[in-house]
Amino acid sequence: MRRDKLDRVNEIMEELVNDGEIAGMNLLITRFGKEQHYYEVGKADIAAKKPIKRDTIFRLYSMTKPVTAAAVMMLFEDGKIDLVDPVEKYLPGFQNQHIYVNGKKTALNAPMQIHHLLSMTSGLTYGGDDENGKETWALLEELQNKLYSETPITTLDFANRLGGCALAFAPGGHFAYGFSADVLGAIVEVVSGMSFGSFLKKRLFWPLGMKDTDFYVPKEKKDRLSRVYEKTEEGLKEFRLNNLGILNKMDIKPAFESGGAGLVSTIDDYAKFGQMLLQGGIYKGQKILSNKTVEYMTTGRLYGTPRADFSTWDGLQGFEYRNLMRIARDKEAFTFNASVGEYGWDGWLGAYFANLPKEDATILFMMQRTDTGTAPFTRRLRNVIAAAFEEF
Repeated sequence: MRRDKLDRVNEIMEELVNDGEIAGMNLLITRFGKEQHYYEVGKADIAAKKPIKRDTIFRLYSMTKPVTAAAVMMLFEDGKIDLVDPVEKYLPGFQNQHIYVNGKKTALNAPMQIHHLLSMTSGLTYGGDDENGKETWALLEELQNKLYSETPITTLDFANRLGGCALAFAPGGHFAYGFSADVLGAIVEVVSGMSFGSFLKKRLFWPLGMKDTDFYVPKEKKDRLSRVYEKTEEGLKEFRLNNLGILNKMDIKPAFESGGAGLVSTIDDYAKFGQMLLQGGIYKGQKILSNKTVEYMTTGRLYGTPRADFSTWDGLQGFEYRNLMRIARDKEAFTFNASVGEYGWDGWLGAYFANLPKEDATILFMMQRTDTGTAPFTRRLRNVIAAAFEEF
């Protein structure tokens, strides 16, 4: 890879910290199964002057979703689920679902199916001003109020009760980002007969050696957990609130193991997951998923109205959505220098993952700033990295 472009990546990261855009971040690029570039900058804890390190633990938020998709793919290739199975087969709370049509409660004509959850066409959202949104917000508020109580809402409880909330639309009718992955986590629990976290450890984390990836941070690792920051007119300020049912402190094992947002990890841990997918389901000689399953998981597209809905996602023009990930399709529409066939996702606090099969590369950023996701500076970094792949 071009050293001059990698040096420029480092400079941009330094600029982001110096300009007060972020408190700190680290970046890892692997190619051909080997590390090509790593850089860290800034602070994991500004007040304590604690720097970002390679073993810093970050809250993944929605970068949890590809991991959940992989768990579902394991059940898929084991023959334990059919993606056309109705969700109510596993979660009784999804029986007799309804939507509101012209303000009137109306029964669904056909049940929600598992593939609707994987493509975010389920009708589930993260809340809003309509009937679906109000009912979902009320449940989310209860979930958050009970996080530290003696009767917290569990993964299964939350999913079943979510099934009783009004849908924003009939499944398959539109694309809408929401709690679909959390319902998938509950389905994994029912089918596997173990908690979602236990399943992930047994089938993914332990085989891959992802020793710092979990739904909470034990005491002995707590000093490695990064603080969260928000950008304000006065500069970066520490953000201490819980969000989407996820504990900011990550200090207890949660009853609600969120398949959509709940995991913490390190950059090296997540790189192992990325490498496993990039190598067709194999990592260090272990077969985690079949090559055909990985191919299915990392391809696909939306059609019709759902595709049109997703196309309005700013910055992801030219991408499709399938199996809880963005998938690059139409190069002419890209708004940054992406690679056709690449896939991945990012998180609310700025964690970012992309696998680029054509380049045989994985790109990872880790940071902790609210409302970041794929930010403009993420695209700037991607553009420089794309040039770094060029040999001359």
